[in-house]
Amino acid sequence: MLLSEMIISALDASLNELLEKFGQTRPEQLRIEILHPASEQHGDYSSNVAMQLARTLKKPPVAIADELIQVLQRCEDIARLFVKVEAAPPGFINLYVNWHAWAEWRGKAADKTAHKASGKVRADRSKALIEHTSINPNKSAHIGHLRNSCIGDTLARMMKRAGYEVEVHNYIDDLGNQLADTVVGMRHVEAKGAYTRFGDFCWEIYAKVNRAYKLDPELAEQRTEVLHALEEGSGNTAWLGLLTAERIVREHLEEMRQFGIGYDVLVWESSIVREGFWTRAFELLRQTAVFQRETEGKLAGCWVLKQPNETGASPDNDTFHADKVLVRSNGILTYTAKDIAYHLWKFGLLGQDFQYKKFAEGVWSTVPAGVPRKIGGADTVVNVIDHRQEYPQLMVKQALQALGFDGQAERLRHVSYGVVSLSPETAAGLGVDVSDGRSSYPMSGRQGIGVKIADFLDRMEQVIDDKRSRKAGLSSRSIAAAAIRYYLLRFHLQTEVVFDLEQATEVSGNTGIYLMYSYARACSILDKAAKNGHAVQEGDGNEKWSGITQWEPQETSLLRHIAYWPETLQGAIEELAPNTLCTYAHELTTLFNHFYATCPILKAEGSRLAFRLWLTARYMETLQEALQLLGLPAPKRM
Repeated sequence: MLLSEMIISALDASLNELLEKFGQTRPEQLRIEILHPASEQHGDYSSNVAMQLARTLKKPPVAIADELIQVLQRCEDIARLFVKVEAAPPGFINLYVNWHAWAEWRGKAADKTAHKASGKVRADRSKALIEHTSINPNKSAHIGHLRNSCIGDTLARMMKRAGYEVEVHNYIDDLGNQLADTVVGMRHVEAKGAYTRFGDFCWEIYAKVNRAYKLDPELAEQRTEVLHALEEGSGNTAWLGLLTAERIVREHLEEMRQFGIGYDVLVWESSIVREGFWTRAFELLRQTAVFQRETEGKLAGCWVLKQPNETGASPDNDTFHADKVLVRSNGILTYTAKDIAYHLWKFGLLGQDFQYKKFAEGVWSTVPAGVPRKIGGADTVVNVIDHRQEYPQLMVKQALQALGFDGQAERLRHVSYGVVSLSPETAAGLGVDVSDGRSSYPMSGRQGIGVKIADFLDRMEQVIDDKRSRKAGLSSRSIAAAAIRYYLLRFHLQTEVVFDLEQATEVSGNTGIYLMYSYARACSILDKAAKNGHAVQEGDGNEKWSGITQWEPQETSLLRHIAYWPETLQGAIEELAPNTLCTYAHELTTLFNHFYATCPILKAEGSRLAFRLWLTARYMETLQEALQLLGLPAPKRM
């Protein structure tokens, strides 16, 4: 049990006892929440539950807090683990941890599970399917794609940590406009240059063909012909599209592998169409009242998913029309239609399955003729897709609800995030006209504007290599990949990341390099201590330094933050917010470095030395877990 959970449990019991004493029933809207006060003067934990009872008990909140505390202090765990519990105006209950007792409690075997995020998984929700990356297989990937992949991979690590069986999917749109454009470009435009990667060649082809469309409208008509050929799946054009997509996907997977990102399954859009998944989904939807064929207006002949509150004519909004259409009047499926079929399969509701073959080490791929595998059939589905896809994701959820799968709709979670744009300086360096003075500029594959992942990694590797005085430990490329990954994870998910090449290649401040160097420093301290006969053993703790009557403020602050890790991790898992882990890890490391600078560790003596080594070891193991979840190395040397 976490400390916060223990407090909530004790408060809950005390609250019920107090309400019974006064003959009152518990208010339905009452929620016991535990906060961390901003100032240590106000305790380590705090609750405002007394203020929520003022109207019910018709008493001042401070008086209610005092009465609650009298009951609360009879709880054995509260009396043992908290040195003081007091009421504070206007009615807060502030609790001060007895850190000696906490250290002893934490060191016991029973607390080893308490130190882990509780995040326990019910038996009926044990499997989580996470879809992320899902880059169009028509050119090299850019840093916007990498943000998606870093978020998705970190969520997979977090959910595994919480006890889920996690399956990671990468959806490959091999029937889309982007691949069709690249195929048209291969036939009709030329890109000369010394390209080291096929994806970079296609990057140039894709931009050139989109410029050519504007000069030759008849060329643009060939996209439709190619789309039909790709969907049909046979002939020269289909094979050219397949070979292009497969080569690009292999390059994408290799790039992601350098950042510690992997997948279990590649699901090809062509498999969804050719295996008849949509046909089955169509049959199911036709039995609902919300799936209808329009007979008049702009959408005549289209099959649409009616909105729950929609009556009469649809609003005159092209975006709205495009998103709710599942089958166009010419019979072509929209992306949303295929996504609905895919999600019915994800939850094991379609009654059909794919066949698979090995695509790469540890990665399976859907194929027309392969072997069966126990894949899909998830209890929880998490989709990492940028905020622009919010409405189509709601359409998928609505389709599940219309079919009576309310539980699955509830367990379909869209992890939305802000896109990556370019700073004016970086955009100008790529040839973008920035004379309009905007604060950021979007990347555009059609215009060939963007920072490729491979180029960015090369640039960061060179920056790090130039700044390293010693080359022991991790390679510069490994450090570079970790630094980039942390840079893309540390922003709040809804934040638009305005990518500035110079800022992104910084190696000090709130960076992954700062965390890794500090971890290596802690390892070095403990190694030196061990060589001097002061090794920190498993289970070391309170008994070796119980004689210390007062700790330095830096020691208490660091210990306090370490204690907050389990509940921080639990909150991040529940909210699917990897940036929370970055914030915590940076604050933890800053506190450790303040402690290191002001409190001599190896020069201390006796019980003070034992305590500071113990505290260093607790910092190291806590940061190690955070680094592992964030997908960063925990190096003993840098």
